[in-house]
Amino acid sequence: MDGTDQQHRPVALVTGAGRSAGIAASVVLTLARTGWDVGFTYWTPYDERMPWGADPDAVAQLSSQAAEHGARTAAIEVDLGDSRAVAGIFDAVERELGAVGALVLAHCESVSSGLLDTSIESFDRHFAVNTRANWLLIREYAQRFQGPHGTGRIVSLTSDATVGNLPYGASKGALDRITRAAAQELAHLGVTANAIDPGPTDTGWMTAEIKAAVLRSTPLGRLGRPQDCANLVAFLCSPDGGWINGQLLRSDGGIA
Repeated sequence: MDGTDQQHRPVALVTGAGRSAGIAASVVLTLARTGWDVGFTYWTPYDERMPWGADPDAVAQLSSQAAEHGARTAAIEVDLGDSRAVAGIFDAVERELGAVGALVLAHCESVSSGLLDTSIESFDRHFAVNTRANWLLIREYAQRFQGPHGTGRIVSLTSDATVGNLPYGASKGALDRITRAAAQELAHLGVTANAIDPGPTDTGWMTAEIKAAVLRSTPLGRLGRPQDCANLVAFLCSPDGGWINGQLLRSDGGIA
């Protein structure tokens, strides 16, 4: 790829790409392979407090792998629970790569607890990260978007897991509504907005018992892979995906 081609790559912003095994990392690489430059966020303290732990080499590896596809990247470490952080993310991506044409919301807070044992602090944290941050990211994207009508893309990753995972599921349900609202309210910009429910995806969080249960419940007889979701994200962000709008797409192998 020569310098002229490089200058004409569109720019995507992907949130939550802090682990090599995660869906967001696959999205970054798939978008890079299909012609995008990609800014991405990550937040190491979240991974450090989760059972899988931090992946200290993930960010550098992701940037290096994306470069193999001719993509420039910009990595931003940021706590999306901080409502003041959003403008700075876009400022950084615009400074390094250019204006954002596609926004992929793949970050999350996910700490399992149920109706009776969820703390107020955990509930508020889930809604700050999974709901409020996504609203603010969509709003900031819309306020800055100046691309040709019909080229803008918003894709959010959602979940229908709620029982035993109440704050996560409830905050993702709110994200679904925000995404669908964006499909209508951003019509003047020609921006599509869709949500993807990838179902149970093997990113390192499943116990042996959960894997066995998912395999029993999935008609295709395998676990979801990060690449499965990334393929759909890339399609929705492409010109071929431009007629799909305001949808909740269950890309889950039929488990739902």
